[in-house]
Amino acid sequence: MPTPFTDHPLRGRVLQELHARPFAPVGVPGRLVHLAFMAADGEAVAAAEALGRFCEGLGLPPPAAEARHHRVELSGLRLRWERHSEFLTYTWEQAQGAEQAELPAGEGRPARPEAILSAMRSLQTPGELIAAADVIVRRGELEAEALRAFFGTDQLAVSLFDDGTAAAATDFRPDAEGFVRIVAAGAALDPAQAGALVQRLLEVETYRTLALLGLPLAQSLGPALNGVERRLTGLLQDMAQEPDFNASREALNALTALAAELERDAAASLFRFSATRAYFELVQLRIEALREAPVPYAATWSGFLGRRLNPAIRTCAATEQRQDHLSRKLSRAAQLLRTRVDVELEGQNRDSLALMSDRLDLQLRLQRTVEGLSVAAITYYVASLIHLVLEGAHEEGLPVNPMAGTALSVPIVLALVALLVHRIRRRHTAK
Repeated sequence: MPTPFTDHPLRGRVLQELHARPFAPVGVPGRLVHLAFMAADGEAVAAAEALGRFCEGLGLPPPAAEARHHRVELSGLRLRWERHSEFLTYTWEQAQGAEQAELPAGEGRPARPEAILSAMRSLQTPGELIAAADVIVRRGELEAEALRAFFGTDQLAVSLFDDGTAAAATDFRPDAEGFVRIVAAGAALDPAQAGALVQRLLEVETYRTLALLGLPLAQSLGPALNGVERRLTGLLQDMAQEPDFNASREALNALTALAAELERDAAASLFRFSATRAYFELVQLRIEALREAPVPYAATWSGFLGRRLNPAIRTCAATEQRQDHLSRKLSRAAQLLRTRVDVELEGQNRDSLALMSDRLDLQLRLQRTVEGLSVAAITYYVASLIHLVLEGAHEEGLPVNPMAGTALSVPIVLALVALLVHRIRRRHTAK
């Protein structure tokens, strides 16, 4: 009976996550073929739909919507399908007879079960293959000579696991068909213990391959980072010279373009480098969980992987750190250059404002001169009109003196015109 409360929309998914990808028992002796494919969201959905059609064609229940794992029981075969963040895995298991689990050498190496390969071919391939492993599970002990003959090399990784109750060996090399072979054995290995052991070994193989995806990217970024460092050094040397506004502005544009180029590469590599760190940590955690112990005739799994995986992980970390340091240097250089450009702009603005002030002062003086001349011209014009009026009156016999009347009107007209111009100027100034 459900609780009378409203569940958080993610509660069910979070609770189920604790039970995701449980250890599945593995028959002893047994044979497993493990395939991991890179798959984006669309490819993962298409692969789940293809698996659903495969199951329905055999009259078996398909995976649930948004399922992260699914098991299919076939006649003599068992499939475990898992969906991860960026890849999918198909782990096929076939029971083996005791004679089939032996380790013949050379041409006598056991072929991969055709039933598994045929069933896999009937499914839609979801993206590109990234990891492939062939696991033989058998009872008994692992002997050095038999392992060297089976793998065809003495460069092996062999460890005791689970406090010495089980052992596993591999050479971490793909064979002619592209599969990395793993042999797991134990004198008293039961299906539950074998299932836990095999799942962790397959996770180590898958995660170590995914962790190494960052190495080619880091190596490809090296020349670009070298170019950024050289150009940054040249720009910093130019900045140390006598400052020039145009040169500073061009250097700032060059720094901005350089920073954009660096940030573009950093953004493109951010996910892969972060994933590389996460997968490497998962490899270490899985090996720690196996409680590894050495054997006298070969390197351990952790030692073998450490000598080859650690330098690659450090290369990725160094490249990411180098990008971060260069980004900060570019930011500081751009800030310094921007400050120089701002100071130079302020100086130019100050000079421009001083020049504008001089021009305004000159314009003001010219304006006042024009105003004075305008007052005189208007006064002369008005006085001329008054003189014409007085002359006309004198000719008509009126007792007026045109010259005296004009002379007396000039101061009055001048004062009135000056007052009018002053009021007009004050009104414009107020606006």
